Amino acid sequence: MNPAPIHLDHEMSKGNDSSLSGDDSSSNSGKPLFNSMFTLALLVGMSVPEATHGTTVANLGFSEVLFPKPVYPGDTLRAETIILDRRESKSRPTQGIVTLQHVAYNQRGDVVCKATRTALMKKKQAR
Repeated sequence: MNPAPIHLDHEMSKGNDSSLSGDDSSSNSGKPLFNSMFTLALLVGMSVPEATHGTTVANLGFSEVLFPKPVYPGDTLRAETIILDRRESKSRPTQGIVTLQHVAYNQRGDVVCKATRTALMKKKQAR
């Protein structure tokens, strides 16, 4: 857990303004920000049921992680996953390397997190 006041202290967060979100809306002024690492974990976690459940052997790493807009308490997020690349594993014939791009959007359609992830995945058995 990140105990920084910007994530927990409502009184200190009263100084937050819409310049953090890059819009003219004051609906988020004075709210604490969600921790960006929590946002990243939530994004990847939301993608699991539709994209990788039961097939991921290991996460190999992230090559890009961006947080273009902040996330506030009360925001509603949705996630999309795009497969950018896939290739056979050279050392594991039943597995492959997949590059995925995960994107999280808030209720206004703003991108709040974008992450490119590489994972070792089980291959589908030939029929």
